[in-house]
Amino acid sequence: MYKELSSGIKISITRSISTSFETYLASIGWDEERFSMEDFIASWQTYFQENAAWIEKIPAEILMSAEFHEEMAQKIDEVIAKILNEEPTAQQVETIEALQKELGTDYSYDCKAEAAYIEQLLKEKQK
Repeated sequence: MYKELSSGIKISITRSISTSFETYLASIGWDEERFSMEDFIASWQTYFQENAAWIEKIPAEILMSAEFHEEMAQKIDEVIAKILNEEPTAQQVETIEALQKELGTDYSYDCKAEAAYIEQLLKEKQK
């Protein structure tokens, strides 16, 4: 069912998952101990209901389908894996290292999205 959706809708779904996942992780300070898949899913549902036009473009019979829900769960897993496995850029590493040296901090980060969060956090501390 998911495969039958237009590429525009699939891109919008992926973007909504990515955005809400990164927003959720920022809200818990990228703390693995505080992560809850149920809380993330609730956060994502709130996000797409309030911000995503794609939900209105999918027929109700598809949205209610157990098969579609299974495919969405698989898509969520794929998007999360992609985010968590994307390496920080050299620029991010350089900027974070410089900021940490200046501020005397020692934050660790494992992926590009977490590096973006840490970089923003350090820039806020710098102000």
